[in-house]
Amino acid sequence: MGDAVKQAGQAEEVKPRSVRVVLMALMIAMLLAMLDNMIIGTAMPTIVGELGGLEHLSWVVTAYTLATAASTPIWGKVGDMYGRKGSFLTSIVIFLIGSALSGMAQDMGQLIGFRAIQGLGAGGLMVGVMAIIGDLIPPRERGKYQGMMAGVMALAMIGGPLVGGTITDHMGWRWSFYINLPLGAVALAMVSAVLHLPKKKAKGKIDYLGAALLTVAITSTVLVTTWGGTEYAWGSGEIIGLIVAGVLAIAAFVYAETKAAEPVMPLHIFRSRNFTLMSVIGFLVGFAMFGGVLYLPLFQQAVQGASATNSGLLLLPMLLSMMVVSLVVGRITTSSGKYKVFPIVGGALMVVGLFLLATMDTGTTRLVSGLYMAVLGAGLGFLMQITMLVAQNSVEMKDMGVASSSATLFRTLGGSFGVALMGSLFTTRVTDTMSERLGPQAAKASGSAQLDAASLAKLPEAVRDAYQHAVAAGTHSAFLLGAAIAVLGFALAWFVKEVPLRGAGPAQAGGGNAKAAASPADSFAH
Repeated sequence: MGDAVKQAGQAEEVKPRSVRVVLMALMIAMLLAMLDNMIIGTAMPTIVGELGGLEHLSWVVTAYTLATAASTPIWGKVGDMYGRKGSFLTSIVIFLIGSALSGMAQDMGQLIGFRAIQGLGAGGLMVGVMAIIGDLIPPRERGKYQGMMAGVMALAMIGGPLVGGTITDHMGWRWSFYINLPLGAVALAMVSAVLHLPKKKAKGKIDYLGAALLTVAITSTVLVTTWGGTEYAWGSGEIIGLIVAGVLAIAAFVYAETKAAEPVMPLHIFRSRNFTLMSVIGFLVGFAMFGGVLYLPLFQQAVQGASATNSGLLLLPMLLSMMVVSLVVGRITTSSGKYKVFPIVGGALMVVGLFLLATMDTGTTRLVSGLYMAVLGAGLGFLMQITMLVAQNSVEMKDMGVASSSATLFRTLGGSFGVALMGSLFTTRVTDTMSERLGPQAAKASGSAQLDAASLAKLPEAVRDAYQHAVAAGTHSAFLLGAAIAVLGFALAWFVKEVPLRGAGPAQAGGGNAKAAASPADSFAH
């Protein structure tokens, strides 16, 4: 516990001098990690046109996602054992090397390999940002910075497609990767010069067996959710094999972690009721958010005739409400130290928002869909940063990295499951509705149509009308599933225990921090 007190004192020493500069560098790093896939998505048609390899197109995104998810827990543990600053700087360098190599790729195979290198670095970027903020700023005061993180997320989701399109059109697709280099260099220089954290000496070796088993488990899970129902049927040998491999790897991982001297994901952190609850709720938040981000633009392009070019702007009502609510919640948390009500309210709004989105049909106006999105965004705003804040507050300072990486991993996996399950339901419903309206042969003939306004305008009126009704039916089923899943998050939020946040509030000073620093251990009793 002396380490926790020492760390709290270090945070107080660093904060007045340099914390704002460090936070700016952290936000740039976070923006790099989040912006990348958004930019690349817009550039993909041009990349395929130049490099070929259309059949491997999905792997450009999958390789990055896999590497990010698999490396996330390892980066968190390395930071805990050897020091946060060194591991964070290393992840930035790896990300920039991957970006430079991706920009120089000469064929699709090279691009996929270099994207995996980029993803390895990205896993450390997200965890590093969260864990360093956890080191520098006590949980009681961390709420003030939630709006900044929500703002970066909104900026990435809105600006990514626009920036990607502009860069690809005017500078070429390779600059979609090269653009990371100057931003990353700035973050690297700022963190190197200003961030000062205590040196750490590892007490043991990295848990290589645990890391390998966890990587197999995560890889199997992501591939099942990525390939199931698209590349392979859900009942195919490939998918069943991946499921079996994933289950066996998880079982072996749990056993290995009980024997490891320095486990990559210490199981004792799950003894905290709050940490376990926030991990599950974070999974459900990822499920709802990534599903919403994927299927809302599809609905607005296919049914409401919106332009695909500005697809990021279509999410503005959801992202703005998420950012504003997150900022307000952060301020209230900082001033009051209370937070239990926020997961409950956020869970309720998430259920209501997803249910409202499920009611949309071909007659729904953009204004109405925008209001529904704002409700969902408000729910996410109550939950996004609170889940990380409470998770970090539920562990000791020595486990800050693995707590941050575990919370990030659960949200990532939730997003994978959300996109896969909602996508499977969406596709099935679209196909069935088209068959009902046009007959199986006509539905198959029109099934290759792009879900955007330009392509739909070229279809015969009867086919276009059927397609719009089919997409509306598909989004109805997808969001209804999301609402049902969100009910579980709302129910779990009631069991969160309000453990005092570490760190002095505005009215406290002096020894308050040292006393409060001991509080996470208290949560293990509940």
